[in-house]
This record gives sequence, C-alpha cells and structure tokens, in this order.
Amino acid sequence: MTTNSSPQLWLYDTTLRDGTQREGLSVSIEDKLRIARRLDQLGIPFIEGGWPGANPKDVQFFWQLQEDPLKQAEIVAFCSTRRPNSTAATEPMLQNILAAGTRWVTIFGKSWDLHVTTGLKTTLEENLAMIRDTIEYLRSQGRRIIYDAEHWFDGYKHNRDYALQTLEAAIASGAEWLVLCDTNGGTLPHEISQIVQDVVQVTGDWGLGTRKESSQSPIPQIGIHTHNDSEMAVANAIAAVMAGAKMVQGTINGYGERCGNANLCSLIPNLQLKAGYSCITEDQLTQLTEASRFVSEVVNLAPDEHAPFVGRSAFAHKGGIHVSAVERNPLTYEHIQPEQVGNRRRIVISEQSGLSNVLAKARSFGIELDQQKAEARKILQRLKDLESEGFQFEAAEASFVLLMHEALGDRQKFFEVKGFQVHCDLIEGKETSNALATVKVAVDGKNILEAAEGNGPVAALDAALRKALVNFYPQIATFDLTDYKVRILNGHTGTAAKTRVLVESGNGRQRWTTVGVSTNILAASYQAVVEGLEYGLLLHSQAEAAVKASS
Repeated sequence: MTTNSSPQLWLYDTTLRDGTQREGLSVSIEDKLRIARRLDQLGIPFIEGGWPGANPKDVQFFWQLQEDPLKQAEIVAFCSTRRPNSTAATEPMLQNILAAGTRWVTIFGKSWDLHVTTGLKTTLEENLAMIRDTIEYLRSQGRRIIYDAEHWFDGYKHNRDYALQTLEAAIASGAEWLVLCDTNGGTLPHEISQIVQDVVQVTGDWGLGTRKESSQSPIPQIGIHTHNDSEMAVANAIAAVMAGAKMVQGTINGYGERCGNANLCSLIPNLQLKAGYSCITEDQLTQLTEASRFVSEVVNLAPDEHAPFVGRSAFAHKGGIHVSAVERNPLTYEHIQPEQVGNRRRIVISEQSGLSNVLAKARSFGIELDQQKAEARKILQRLKDLESEGFQFEAAEASFVLLMHEALGDRQKFFEVKGFQVHCDLIEGKETSNALATVKVAVDGKNILEAAEGNGPVAALDAALRKALVNFYPQIATFDLTDYKVRILNGHTGTAAKTRVLVESGNGRQRWTTVGVSTNILAASYQAVVEGLEYGLLLHSQAEAAVKASS
C-alpha cells in the first residue's frame, strides 16, 4: 500500500500509438478518444496519442482533444528527429507536431551507431545534430520534451561512448526526460539494471554543466520503455525503476508490435502494491481490471483470461485443497486481495472439485448449502457424472447454477421444451446457409409452436425460441446471444463424436455462459441456448424480487 511518503513514479501510456502497431489491431478516431478518456479516468499522467501527420486519423484525434481536452492527463504527440541534412524549422512533420497543440512532445532519436550509419545512412555527428536541432526548435516553440532513446540498450552495449553522446545532446538541448528504450526487447533484467544505474550516475555527474544557459527546465530524469520479445518487458521495467528510472512507459494489456510492450496492467500493481511506489490513487487502482477489459472490448480483441492481476482466472481456484484453504484465509493462495485491482475471487467447478468448491461456489451465487446434508453431495456427484459425459462447468457457471437449483428442488420452470426441427438450404458458392427452425414449448400448460429463420441453424433456433416466449416474458427481447463455441470431444469416432457447445448470452448489463453436450451438434446447441434463456429469466426474476424486498 502506498503512503504520502511513497516515491512518485510517472506512468506514460502508449497504447494509442505503440499499442496499435500490434498485428490485427485497428482503431477508429472514436475508439482512440474513448480509450484516451478511460486512461485519463484511470489517472495515467501521460497519454501518447499518436504521430500527428503520419495519418489523417491522428491529426483529427489531436484536433478533437483540443476542442474537448482530457481532465488531468497530458496528451503527448510523438515524432522522430528531423531528417538528415535539413533543418528542424523547415521540417514539415514538425509543423504537424506544433499544430497538434500539445504541451508535451516525445521525440525519438537513434542511439545505436548501427542504425545511424545503416538505417539513416548518415554520419554519427549528423545524428547528434539532428537530436539537438529538433529539440531546440520545439523548445523555442514552447514545447516540453520527452526524449525516447531508441535502441538504447543495444546501442550502449555496442558503443557506450556514442550512445551517451546522444543523451548528452538531448540534455544540452532542453529535454526534460530521457527514456531508455529496449526497442528489440532482447535485454535481460540484470543488464537493464546495470546500464540504467550507469546512466543515472553519468547524467547526475554531468549536472547543469551540459545544459545551455537558456534552458529553464530541471535536470532531466530517466524513464524506461521495454518490449516483450524475450518475455521480459515487465521485469525489465521494474529492474529499471529499482535502478533509478522515474518514468515507466507501457501499454494496456501489453499490446504492441511483435510480442508487445510492457503491460501496464501488471506493472502498476507490482510497482504500487509490491514495491511501494506511488503511481495512481488506491481508488483508481480498483478500476484497473475494468479498464483492461474496456480497452480489449474497444479494440475488439478477446481479453486474456489468464492475465496476471486483471484476468478472469487470475484469482480462480479449482483444486479442492486450495479452495478449502482460501475459504479459511485467502493469503494461502492469493498474493494480493483481488479487490485491490478491481478483480474478484472465483471458485472453479470441475470434476476435480471437492465439497468445499461446491459450497463456496454456491455461496458466491447466494445459495447456502449445508455440507452435512445430502443436497451438497448430490450436487457434487451430479457434477462429476455430467463431466464424465463431456460437460464442463468451469466456463459455464450459469448451467451450474441451474444444476444446483435442480438438485435442491427449487428450479423455476419458466417454460418446458417439447421439441424442435431445423431445415437448412445450402446455397452453392456461399459460405453460409439459410436455416428455418421450428420449436414447440409449453408455458403454463399452453403449447406454443413457432418458426423463425436465421443465418445458420443455431441462429434460427435462438430466434424461434425467443419468438415463442417473448409474449410471456418481454424481457427476453433484451437478451443477446453474444458468443458460440464448439469443441469435438472424441474426434476419433468421426461423425459419431460428442460435441460440447458453449453459448454466451447477455442482457446489456451481465453476461452468462451455458453448456450443452450431445453427439448431435444441434441438440447440444439447443440445450445451451435453452439454458441461456432460462438463466436470463432467473436473473430477471431475482432482480424483481430484490426490488420488491427493498420497497
């Protein structure tokens, strides 16, 4: 836990620039604005918005933030040093930077002599002039500068003296931050620590003597920017902080080019809860899980369920001994309280479960079971019997809740399934097929027969069921089938194989998953869809009961 005396770290988020370089990730202007405002709410001090002028999207993004600024975060424009053998004042890309209207600008320059001579095809001295000229020009225009030393660690290891000269040029020109970048992601923590310590020492020894008299900004501090190509980005960033870095750059969920960037969702809690640094407020820290999932939703990437701290499984317990211990004292198998990062403990139900799992799981859904009574053991036995048939309840908690109510004899019968038929028309040359489903259900003893079309048999079944039930349960109109997953359980049996279907449903506020298993994929799908509707109706009835009880 941080205190008022905790050392301050400055977080710098580059999700909107470096993160969007991830393969398969694309965002609109509206997406970028939504993410920026969510990061602002999370308390991130610096948010890198992109490279103005690199594409029309980034230009419009900065314009819109000029019209409607963020609440507390500094939005930062990103750009390279000027081109070789030109001048910063005549460089068109720097005019775009100025037009973005940000107070802070991040400029990256070459640290590795290999990149200077091979990549830029210029001289080492000209590269130093590019760094000096670019920063001096932007400073003369009233901008504050964060200097990203690209390929810093590789450059340092190949030619320490020249790498340090690039930092010296940035300092002399008025940069306030020197951010050391492990651009290729190949450095190990012990190397990061040693090199950052050296840089902190050297830049401290330089003092004010290196800086021009016109520079009014304080002596620059060190930052760290790491990539994850060796699975070391988070560890390397922490090693740099321990060695004296005061700014940490990263992205939400570790998004980024190739293997990604340092994951702020892991860095922030590690640095704040474990290392005692002050990054964001405790209240903001409790928003971390929600922010992680929000960003993954906006960029349309499935969240990593096993991500540390913010993943759905980060505090999930499956083994019976583990569950029993956690019930007595969470410290036995949890390194922090999940609520500190806005997550929650989950008890996972499977054939490996003991009675303690069933009791804990039931309790999480407001069902109190007595372990001395037969119902609890009946549920456990039923669970194991069904899993031996191919059912899986780890990801289908809604089906498990219905199973518990069935065993307890209080499962509400909203409707009764009588049967269904599906007819598909395969259209030559098209990947999809039109389907017609007919369902027969009974509500309060009244039989209803309905038919509906859909783009495929499952969509048709879902539509027919809703059509049959919506007049009796209008709330069904708010339910959506949000995901559908199929797994073949015993493929060696060919077309006779058992199929497990997971169906995720939602009502705009909550999501729940149900499971069906059968040798007939349509029967398995129908079972999962039916239970999805049933569980949604159960949630609605419970909510209504709670409202009545409170009034």
